[in-house]
Amino acid sequence: MGGNSPCASCKLLRRRCAKDCIFAPYFPSDDPHKFAIVHKVFGASNVSKMLHEVPVQQRADAVSSLVYEANARVRDPVYGCVGAISFLQNQVSELQMQLAVAQAEILCIQMQQRVDDVPMVQQLPVPTAAHGGGTVGQLSEEDDDKQCLLRNHHHHQFINSSNVVHDQYSLKRETNFGDMVS
Repeated sequence: MGGNSPCASCKLLRRRCAKDCIFAPYFPSDDPHKFAIVHKVFGASNVSKMLHEVPVQQRADAVSSLVYEANARVRDPVYGCVGAISFLQNQVSELQMQLAVAQAEILCIQMQQRVDDVPMVQQLPVPTAAHGGGTVGQLSEEDDDKQCLLRNHHHHQFINSSNVVHDQYSLKRETNFGDMVS
C-alpha cells in the first residue's frame, strides 16, 4: 500500500506497510476484523507463506477461504468448517430420506389405486389346494383378508430420526413412552 494508510495487517502488527506488502490487496485498512481473525487462527507468518505459494490470480479466493475457516474455527474450535460441512451433509441426508419416504408413499398410493381400479373378475376358478374349490365370487372373509394382504404387500412403514412413523394412511408421532399420538 505504501506511505499513507497501512493495510489492516500492518496496522495490527504495528509495522510500516511496504509497497509490495502481500497483505495490502486482501486486507484493507477499513476492514481490520478480517485480518485480526485470520491472524488469531493462522498467524501472520503462516498466512504470508500461504499467499506466497498461491498464484496471484487465486490469492483473493485463498484469502476468502482463510477468512471463512478462521470464522468457523472461532465459532467451533474443535471442528471448524468441517463441523458446518458435516451438519449440512447430515441435513441433506435427512432430506433425501424424507424424499424417499414421500416417494414410497406416493408409489403405495398409486399401487393401491391401480389395484382398486382393476375390476374383480367373477367366477374365476380358485385353485383347490389353496382354497378348497369355489370361485373368486365365493371367497370367504379369510380369503378376502389374504387378498388384502397381497394388495398391500408393498406397503411399508418408515421411521425417521424424529420418531415420526409414516405410512400411507396416517402420520403418527411416537411419544417417549411408546404410545402413538396422532
